Amino acid sequence: MTRRNLPKSSRSRPARPYPGGSFARLMLGRSTVYLRQDLVALAPRIITRIEELRARAGREGSGNRLSAMRLAVENAPEMIVRFSRRGGMVRLLLDDLYFGFEPRPVRELAIAAEAAKRGIPVAEPLGALAQWTCPGVYRGAFITRAIPGITLWEFLRTDDDPHVREHVLGLAREAIDAMHGGGLVHADLNLHNLLVATGAERFSVAILDLDKARLLTYPVPAPIRRRNLDRLLRSARKLDPEGRIIDAAAREILTAS
Repeated sequence: MTRRNLPKSSRSRPARPYPGGSFARLMLGRSTVYLRQDLVALAPRIITRIEELRARAGREGSGNRLSAMRLAVENAPEMIVRFSRRGGMVRLLLDDLYFGFEPRPVRELAIAAEAAKRGIPVAEPLGALAQWTCPGVYRGAFITRAIPGITLWEFLRTDDDPHVREHVLGLAREAIDAMHGGGLVHADLNLHNLLVATGAERFSVAILDLDKARLLTYPVPAPIRRRNLDRLLRSARKLDPEGRIIDAAAREILTAS
């Protein structure tokens, strides 16, 4: 594949580890908070509401690990907060506790903000939070603007119009190609992390969950693209091993090189 450099404004250096520009950094009690500048005045209410929701995450949320919840705060846009939660056996020991002095949600905010600048269709980032339980140990949360819609997996399970399905699958592939062309390497590309927006007059697809994602200063090379697409294919086969919902034609649209 011919390596095509990104515009100078996007390729001058890798994404900063902390967001700047339109985001403000606040210290409120035990919490380090990054919020978009126009939301700073609402910071105390946002944090209070997040802590109220945290106790219910994992039981009442949506998405992977039931960690995403609607965050309603007066005079703020409709928001989604996704709580950092561990998977696998380690969740039995640590659940939502993380270690380090560079919180993962803050890094995700920086990556999401830069990805949006590059024209990659991601959920609009609004903020991130780390609540410190002691030095180097925190609980994290990531905030985006709410997008009316459902995951690609939910969409494929509920819409049986073949023409609409083919159209939306094509939009999903366009979003993935835009992600790769913009230099974004997703760490966990699956059918739950592609959101089909249904609130407008036409469909669109956004990419979710940039935790552990990487931003390159050039388009994603072909071998890495292939690994991302293979991960997506494994996700489809795991969710639908018999191919009743995602048949060979659908998999071809989504994952062919």
